[in-house]
Amino acid sequence: MSEECGYSPGFKRPSEIMRMRRKRTRSEAFSKPSGDAEQSASSSACVRPFSPGPLFSNTRSRSGGVKRRNPFASIENRHSPRKKLFVYNDDDEGAGGRKPQRRTTRDDLAFSQLMDKVENRNDNRKGSSPSEDDSLFEESEEDVKTPLQKSPQGISPLSIAPPVCTEYPADWSLKTRLLFTSSLSLSWSEQPKAQEEALGLSQHCRAQFNTLPHNLQDPKSCTALRCAFQQSLIYWQHPSLSWVPLFPRINAERRFAGKNAPWAQDAELRRGLMSEWSASLSSLYSLLKARLCPYFYVCAYQFTVLFRAVGLGGSSSINALVSPTTRGLREAMQTEGIEFSLPLVEEERTASKSREQQIVCGEERQQKDSSEHGCCSDDPDGDDNDEDRGSSLSWLEEIGVQDKIKKPDSISIQLREEGRAVSVDHKPESVVCVEGPHTFTLVNFLINCKSVVAAAGTQAGLPPTLLAPVAFRGAAMHSLKARCVNVKSQVGSTYQNISSMEITGPVLPSSLHAITTLLRLAQKGNFSAVLYTHAPTAILNTHGTTCASGSADLSAFGLHPASIQQLQQPSSLGKTALAQITMNNYSYTWKK
Repeated sequence: MSEECGYSPGFKRPSEIMRMRRKRTRSEAFSKPSGDAEQSASSSACVRPFSPGPLFSNTRSRSGGVKRRNPFASIENRHSPRKKLFVYNDDDEGAGGRKPQRRTTRDDLAFSQLMDKVENRNDNRKGSSPSEDDSLFEESEEDVKTPLQKSPQGISPLSIAPPVCTEYPADWSLKTRLLFTSSLSLSWSEQPKAQEEALGLSQHCRAQFNTLPHNLQDPKSCTALRCAFQQSLIYWQHPSLSWVPLFPRINAERRFAGKNAPWAQDAELRRGLMSEWSASLSSLYSLLKARLCPYFYVCAYQFTVLFRAVGLGGSSSINALVSPTTRGLREAMQTEGIEFSLPLVEEERTASKSREQQIVCGEERQQKDSSEHGCCSDDPDGDDNDEDRGSSLSWLEEIGVQDKIKKPDSISIQLREEGRAVSVDHKPESVVCVEGPHTFTLVNFLINCKSVVAAAGTQAGLPPTLLAPVAFRGAAMHSLKARCVNVKSQVGSTYQNISSMEITGPVLPSSLHAITTLLRLAQKGNFSAVLYTHAPTAILNTHGTTCASGSADLSAFGLHPASIQQLQQPSSLGKTALAQITMNNYSYTWKK
């Protein structure tokens, strides 16, 4: 075994060899004089490090130990700070491909000079003082600072500020819940003082809006901010029954189950409720026509109606949207003389007609091309094609069965059209738009229509819910419920304190905008919100065909001027509604 090739009887483990080598180096450093130390350093300079790379330099530390290099480094990437730039020269392109060439710029020269100085400083760090190292690094920064600022290539794409979006699109759908989160505390919005709550109610009734400071150091101590927040939570509702939740009404039978409903058996009570409800609806429409109320909602158990004043939603007249509808409801409206349109159905028809026209134009072009080619061809049957097409069904008369074939009559055509009309029932495409003076006829139709009130079920005999941002006859003032919670959210490997605020209730479009405006100031332009939409009202973002002239006076609506300016614009959401809003550095982003 001792004579075999590659076998060493004195084999030791690498760890023991390196341990003995370090021990020998330390002992030589303390025992030998300076001359012998230099000689030993020169003799051990040929020791290769633990990783691929050049040999150790002659530079030693004061203790005489050898610096251990990274075992995972490679020869190719050991000078990674110096990145080489290549360009391809088309003139040198040959059979083997393109030839890379070195491109030297002012930035490269400055960067290489900086790295040379940093490497020299690392080599001489042990022998130099801290003051010398700092002066060297400051000098290198000054050398490279000027060319990077002057060169356009030195500008990073991240340094270009993104466009600031100060507003999100108007959303006319009703929200059932809002969840706001922010890294800053939201505790300023809860537990208002009695004076702050009273002042917020007074400002809402008088339509007064205070100017808040742009830089709020302590939102919790700002009385004006807390009053404005209480003011933004207020809405008006009719009827008001404390033991019955009157929103939402569509698909809400479980919410009414088990509730005491004395009007279901008492006819006199039902008549009284309907009489008060009719007076409240008439009052709302009068306010809307006088431009004292911007909008209001009629929430029935089968559909929802949104009435908007002149100038809102991009319309130049009073308009109303009804969704979802059925064929029976649309026929009843036509019987009462209400003219309406189906915006989404008309858009689909217009799109289908344009596609058909494109197909017909393409076929005509093909026929024209084929006719031009046919004039040059020797086809003896080319002139008799039209006669053959006209007599293609003549064989039915020859065998005597032309009378047995059923032809489409007026009844089948009518049934087919009715089937198309019924196919959009209870769908977003069934939304109905009423404009101009026909909205007054629609109000009378809702007052007199018996199908507006359920005849059976848990909602039997209960009038629809009226919601508005301003006071009207018979309305009760309500406030949205706000609750704050502090939670910890995991961000990477650490936990970050997150403050959240939950708002529940029928959130109107103006209330949503007022709340986000206050959070923008209080949270220093950084917060996010998750919006829970009442699904049947998402289609109310559809706008009519008319455009606002811009001459209407909307100052008496009782809303904040910023909210009015937002609601004036036509909604760009289409069939959908906002699901998430995020503000980062005073810039909005949103998701549908």
